[in-house]
Amino acid sequence: MPSEKDNDDVVRVDFAFRRELAEKVEGNLASFCYQCGACVGDCPATTYSSEFNPREIMLKVLYGLGDELIGGDSILWQCVNCYNCHERCPQEVKPVEVIISLKNMMADRGIYPPAVKKIIHTFETTGRTVPLSDAINRKREKLGLPPLEPVPMDEIEKLFEPLEEEGEE
Repeated sequence: MPSEKDNDDVVRVDFAFRRELAEKVEGNLASFCYQCGACVGDCPATTYSSEFNPREIMLKVLYGLGDELIGGDSILWQCVNCYNCHERCPQEVKPVEVIISLKNMMADRGIYPPAVKKIIHTFETTGRTVPLSDAINRKREKLGLPPLEPVPMDEIEKLFEPLEEEGEE
C-alpha cells in the first residue's frame, strides 16, 4: 500500500498550461520530445550557465510545470535563440521555438527582464531595437552604407492596435 510520502513524489501534469502553450506558434511541438538530450550538446547558453538546460525546460513543458518556467526570474531569457537545438533534434521538436513561445507567454503577462523592457520601450518609441546614434551613422558611412531611412512610426503604431474580432466592422 502506497504511503502518503509516495503521493508527494507524484507529478501531476498541468494540461491547461500545455493547451495554452500549444496555442502559440510551434508550442505544440513539445509533445514529441522524448528527452534524448541532443539539444544540450551545442547550446551556448548551457555552456555558460549552470542553470540553463533545454532538455530540462522541455521536460518541465511535458509535465506542464508552467509556474517553474514562467516567472520574473525565468531562465528562459538566457536562451540566445541560436537554433542549435533545433538543428540537432532528431524529432524536429524545435526546442528554441517552444522556448520562444514560452517567452511570448511571459510577455503576454508583462513578465520580462529590465533589458528586454528597455528594448521594447525603444522599439515602441523609435521603431528600432537600437536607438540611432552618431556612432552608428559613422560606422555605416565607413562601410559605404547609406544612411538609415526614418522609421514610419504610423505603421509601427498600427502593429500595436488590437485586432478586430471576426464579424465586427
